[in-house]
Amino acid sequence: MNWVTSTFGSSIGKKVLMAVTGLAFCGFLAAHLAGNLTIYGGKDAFNAYAEKLHALGPVLTAAELGLLLFALIHILTGLTLFYQNFKSRPVRYKVNKRAGGRTLGSGTMPYTGLLLLCFVVFHLLNFSFVDKTGTTIFAIVSKAFANPLYVLVYIFAMIVAAVHVSHGFWSAFQTIGASHPKYMPLVKGIGLVFSLIIGIGFGFLPIYISFIA
Repeated sequence: MNWVTSTFGSSIGKKVLMAVTGLAFCGFLAAHLAGNLTIYGGKDAFNAYAEKLHALGPVLTAAELGLLLFALIHILTGLTLFYQNFKSRPVRYKVNKRAGGRTLGSGTMPYTGLLLLCFVVFHLLNFSFVDKTGTTIFAIVSKAFANPLYVLVYIFAMIVAAVHVSHGFWSAFQTIGASHPKYMPLVKGIGLVFSLIIGIGFGFLPIYISFIA
């Protein structure tokens, strides 16, 4: 157990944890988006997808607990790394230049991460932790997106998610050692495309439900 403590207690170990859990969440986002796209097939298709998902029972519960564990690891590790970096550089630079490949995504990772955490809690309260007696998931979603404020919040959150993923995706591959000068531009390109798919894919859903469905 000592090697586990020493490995994941180090800065490199924490970054590996961030990378692995981050890639797991990228996989979850892709699967979640694929499921949500059934809404374009109509309310019956969307409700059928939700019913099949909940019919998984223990499998779904295990997956949710796994996501919760990964979320706790990702959040706590991220906050620890942010604090350590801040502590090691208590005096902020007077000039903030985008040197060394610094991007909007890389420069705002801690802040976009915290915003996404707040949104996830907000999202769960409105969709998961609501009374589903005598109603359907489509009805719950339609009622939520009937509120223009929620639509705006959701779209803003998806923009934040796209910015977060745009850096996190390729950075995760770099952290776990899957980095090569020849292939990293391709990985960065895939990360950018994936972030746009996530942002646009999820972001258009409330617009479609509110004005078209």
